[in-house]
Amino acid sequence: MSGRALVTGIAGQDGSYLAELLLDRGYEVVGIVRTAPGDPYPNLAAVAGRLELVQANLLDQEELARVLRAHAPREVYNLASPSFVPMSWRQPVVTAEFAAVGVTSLLEAVRAVDPGIRVYQASSSEIFGEPAEVPQTEATPLSPVTPYGVAKAYGHFIIGSYRRRYGLHASCGILYNHESPRRPVEFLPSKVAHAAAAISLGIGQELALGDLSAQRDWGYAGDYVEAMWRMLQADEPADYVIATGALHTVEELVDLAFVHVGLDWRDHVRVDESLLRGQAELHHLVGDALRARERLGWEPRVGFEDLVRLLVDAALEQLRPLTSS
Repeated sequence: MSGRALVTGIAGQDGSYLAELLLDRGYEVVGIVRTAPGDPYPNLAAVAGRLELVQANLLDQEELARVLRAHAPREVYNLASPSFVPMSWRQPVVTAEFAAVGVTSLLEAVRAVDPGIRVYQASSSEIFGEPAEVPQTEATPLSPVTPYGVAKAYGHFIIGSYRRRYGLHASCGILYNHESPRRPVEFLPSKVAHAAAAISLGIGQELALGDLSAQRDWGYAGDYVEAMWRMLQADEPADYVIATGALHTVEELVDLAFVHVGLDWRDHVRVDESLLRGQAELHHLVGDALRARERLGWEPRVGFEDLVRLLVDAALEQLRPLTSS
């Protein structure tokens, strides 16, 4: 079933893991990047020279159509979008452009060039906002509360619309929080892992956090890209919740990270009220991935504790050279 795949947002966390998975399965991989293809892309270091990068504007339908004609992919994975939710409040227009308009532009390009191309769209648990039910399924009503969630909801709906009207094999992965060592440090699990590592190495002092009781459904990005691929191998397109189904608090995350480096987090962590999100904080976002298990045979392999240890070990490896300088 291998062939050629086009991946937008390939230089990000999910894009880089997906590229590795596709290459390992015999695909030719073409990645769309926003800057010059020759620029450094650290997340792609492991596969440098094994894939082709092209620069394209995701908001330009004709430009996307030219890329599709030139490379003739069998599958397209649309992962390009701002992913740091708090940033969407500071850049709501940019968020809307790429997470909503960009999806429509891509769908129109696919429809014009080859409606047989299979499309994966990166949706998000943020589309549920303040959820009407716990846990959430593919049938849970959408109720987004952040600009990011609203834009992702548009992308989610437009995929369903094109699937129904034009018969496209287009699927949405409703991904819950998924982390890896490739996440930037502004994401909470990476922030905690780097702080624990830095403090244990004597190059950090303390960690300031907001609500320690906040809960999230955290998984491993490497597991979640497997689900993306399986969606496009299915005979029929559909939307899928991709989640672990387990909630963990920020305090649990912090405790595991600091225990892993032999420290008591209470000696190093302080609550900063300026970091509390208040009404913007989302609660009870936890997914039920039953459809993915039954139809795709997918389930997460890396548990929460192993994920935290993985993040801390990666941070230690990255920061340890700084202690000898």
